[in-house]
Amino acid sequence: ARGSKTDVLTPQEVRQILKDVFDGMGPRRRVLALPPDYTRLNSYAGPITEMVYDYFGERLTDVMPALGTHTPMTPEQISAMFGHVPSSLFRVHDWRNDVVTVGEVPSEYVREVSEGRLDFTWPAQVNKLLLDPSFDLILSIGQVVPHEVIGMANYTKNIFVGVGGSAGINRSHYLGATYGMERIMGRAKSPVRDVMEYARKNFIPQLPIVYVQTVLAKNYETGQMELKGLFIGDDFECFQKAADLSLETNFIMVEKPIQKC
Repeated sequence: ARGSKTDVLTPQEVRQILKDVFDGMGPRRRVLALPPDYTRLNSYAGPITEMVYDYFGERLTDVMPALGTHTPMTPEQISAMFGHVPSSLFRVHDWRNDVVTVGEVPSEYVREVSEGRLDFTWPAQVNKLLLDPSFDLILSIGQVVPHEVIGMANYTKNIFVGVGGSAGINRSHYLGATYGMERIMGRAKSPVRDVMEYARKNFIPQLPIVYVQTVLAKNYETGQMELKGLFIGDDFECFQKAADLSLETNFIMVEKPIQKC
């Protein structure tokens, strides 16, 4: 965990942090990277994916942008976002045909976290590539940033939505909307996050996922986005630290609710 409201991480510092973390993990044979797609160009995930490629080389065998149900990235977008990472490594997340349901969160749990608003099961869906046992490291790369459906984007959302299926995506969005976006925005913990945490702990604990999470903020003097924090780990605590910094840097809190924004 590195970052604060006044911090600005340089590319050299990010590269060294990644090296220290990867060195500490020990040797890895085959690596899958899950960065965001072009709609998250400001996430700093592009340069980080390049650094991951520089470190692992041929051991990074697959890069699958977390499209959700977005259209696949074009070759021009891939080149612009991911620089010198070979285009041959990129895979398209086919949310219609390549998705596996690894388990279903019980309706009782959904009813509990939604405070009785909804009563349905939630299918935990992931791209089948993640279930390939030859991967001994899956890097989920992305930005922790305010999100209207889940409170703060990234972490398990990059797995169950980014490389998930339409049923899981649609029901998670409906859960967030029904519970109330105004109550969720900016919170690390929400009913949608609770459901995904249930799925992470119960359905995919065997997957070697490590989350590389960035926090960025705009410098209004220069007009440039600055990298304020980098948080790498495999649990909710790591995500919470990133969300705390994102709340501090990306939100303006008011004393009472306003009529229109």
